[in-house]
Amino acid sequence: MNKDYIPSVAARLAKGMSASPAPLYGARQRLPDMQGLIRLLDDLRALFFPAFWGDRALLTQTPEAYAQAMLGRIEHRLDRQLAAVLPGGRDSEGVIRAFTRALPQVQSLLLSDVEALYDGDPAARSRQEIILAYPGLYAVFVYRAAHELYRLDVPLLPRMMTEHAHSRTGIDIHPGAEIGPRFFIDHGTGVVIGETAVIGAGVKLYQGVTLGALSPRSGRKGASRKRHPTVGNGVTVYSGATILGGDTVIGDGAVVGGNAFVTASVPPGARFSSRT
Repeated sequence: MNKDYIPSVAARLAKGMSASPAPLYGARQRLPDMQGLIRLLDDLRALFFPAFWGDRALLTQTPEAYAQAMLGRIEHRLDRQLAAVLPGGRDSEGVIRAFTRALPQVQSLLLSDVEALYDGDPAARSRQEIILAYPGLYAVFVYRAAHELYRLDVPLLPRMMTEHAHSRTGIDIHPGAEIGPRFFIDHGTGVVIGETAVIGAGVKLYQGVTLGALSPRSGRKGASRKRHPTVGNGVTVYSGATILGGDTVIGDGAVVGGNAFVTASVPPGARFSSRT
């Protein structure tokens, strides 16, 4: 078979590599390891929910000794991933210390999320069922861990973590979003929460909800602006609703009906539907 077309195709591909703004060719880049990140998430889940996901060899110890052992493993795994993403001169030890110190607060938020799911979903037979089987809890767990790294200005890792959860659950939560306690995602498939979204306490979202941005006319110039909505305390957003825009505020206690399309603020306690 004649292969005389190969040189011209290779030349065009090489030209594309050279022209790309992202480095596509040259010395192999230092990149984080996705499988290593997944193992880090597995260890974090084992730390927060040891009776379900813990290392059986360590569960013979006291809870405090178990937590210390797991923290050592987590810090080791995180250090390996940070080595691939932090710019030269950045203190990985300081990032690791700050992340570890945030974990009790992350645990507290996750336990409040479990209670919100149990109280809000009559189909849940037990808290054990929620921890073992609810995709919404897994997506929120990964988000809460990734959010702490996002707050510490760690590149790449937070987004890779939440994209892993997205691929596993169908729930896409940007690690930059700010989400309060007792967060409830039921079913969850198709939920999208953007980077600058702010969500208060006790919020319920059902499947297919989007908290998104209006299509930017200024391109990347608007990247530093608040682009996604604010959702107040105790809000319920039913399936298929789309809420867009950084100036859009859903007031405390409001209810947004299924398939509603919202681009303006909703007063506290109001009920907004596609028919209003």
